[in-house]
Amino acid sequence: MNNTIRNIFGVAAAILVMLGVNEITDSNTIKLPSYDTDVTSAENRPVNSFKDFNDAIVDIAEKTNPAVVMITTEKVQQRRVMQNPFSQFFGNPYGGDSETREYTQRGLGSGVIVSDEGYIITNNHVIADVDEIEVQLYNGESIKAELVGADPATDIAVLKVDIENLPTVKLGNSDDLKVGSFVLAIGSPLSENLAHTVSFGIVSAKQRSIGLIGQGTGFEDFIQTDAAINPGNSGGALIDMNGELVGINSAIASRSGGNDGIGFAIPINLAKRIMDDLVDDGEVSRGYLGLYFGGEVDRTMAKALGIDDARGFIVARVEEDGPAAKAGLQEQDVVVSIDGEKVTNWTMFRSKIGTMKPGEKVELGILRDEDSKTIQVTLGEREEEMFATTEPAKVESMEEKIGFNVSDLTDNFRRQLQLDSDVDGIVVTNIKQSSNAYERGLRKGDVITAVKRNKVKTETEFFDELEKISKSGDEVVLLTVMQRGVKQYIAFEL
Repeated sequence: MNNTIRNIFGVAAAILVMLGVNEITDSNTIKLPSYDTDVTSAENRPVNSFKDFNDAIVDIAEKTNPAVVMITTEKVQQRRVMQNPFSQFFGNPYGGDSETREYTQRGLGSGVIVSDEGYIITNNHVIADVDEIEVQLYNGESIKAELVGADPATDIAVLKVDIENLPTVKLGNSDDLKVGSFVLAIGSPLSENLAHTVSFGIVSAKQRSIGLIGQGTGFEDFIQTDAAINPGNSGGALIDMNGELVGINSAIASRSGGNDGIGFAIPINLAKRIMDDLVDDGEVSRGYLGLYFGGEVDRTMAKALGIDDARGFIVARVEEDGPAAKAGLQEQDVVVSIDGEKVTNWTMFRSKIGTMKPGEKVELGILRDEDSKTIQVTLGEREEEMFATTEPAKVESMEEKIGFNVSDLTDNFRRQLQLDSDVDGIVVTNIKQSSNAYERGLRKGDVITAVKRNKVKTETEFFDELEKISKSGDEVVLLTVMQRGVKQYIAFEL
């Protein structure tokens, strides 16, 4: 589990987890006190002085903090250790140059108790690929937690503990949250002895997309806040002035690796939708439209299309027999609203659709030949295989062997590389100049569309094809590559 995810905004880093571990206690021995979690709503709380305002903040913190938990994780890994450091130069006449040793990797995060049945919402990255999960309660007791389910595409996971009389926090409505609203962030930053830290700030922005989840293949609709969030806060609570949970803290943007006043939280409306699916079905079902992004409608595009306002996005292609096609959507339609809400960008639109359920109806406002139309679409079901990922260790090993890194061809990459919407493949994001693939002509920004005539549309499919080649004993890889819009064939040795 990495402590730092790739750069955000060029220089920023999204911080996920730090170290921590606790002693486990049997749930049958835990007797919790009766916490007062009843918070007076802001509209019913008179504020006539600064002291009244301060008292309100104190009351909210005291009554919501018990519902926030500290999460510690453990993963046992194996590492090869050199027995004789000089053997790599002179050899070891007695054999046994190295041995495999086990070590335990520990992680720290936060979570929020949202039901008296013991369900806890946290981030997927806090508990992903671990062997044990423990929850430390407000009174200091620790207990093993059961993983109910996780959704990497939204970075939401649900845990469960079997304890009576748990304190819970009321779920708010994140759609009603306004930029400038006061919020509290509660979690366990940096280390165990800082558990249940409360910080205060405002909502700095909404509907932020930072290209973090799934390297841009997930659904992002972050609340941005300047309330202090640090490593270990992931999965913690973002609380509004009604004492209600409005977000799950997830990441930060930082030059220093710590709080720089730019934190991101997953809206609780989205988190609750995912939680309900995981609790009820064990998996998340998603709606889809079956249309392809053709570009944001800026002033130049609006002028070319003969429309007055620069807004929305243009439809490049409509999937045959898909929900959008059945509803009457056409190529070159400009989508400007969804359920009455203005479409600010493609990412916002895609995330909204992807977090709705199959069978739900959505109303799209479009412009067609300068005329405004409203089209109602019944969403189909999105294939979840598109979110499959290859094991990190396997990826790291294969990237070392081939000498370059790849990523899924996201809409952002398409815009940067000026690719047509019908180009499928994966993009080369970095390549060693000393690699055989570089010597044979592969370059950063090239789009790989096939491996030995087998088409690849995702990073997972690419590494699966390479693994087949490696297992067969073949040392030569043939790639079909798009270079500056021209198809090329590149063969290189592993």
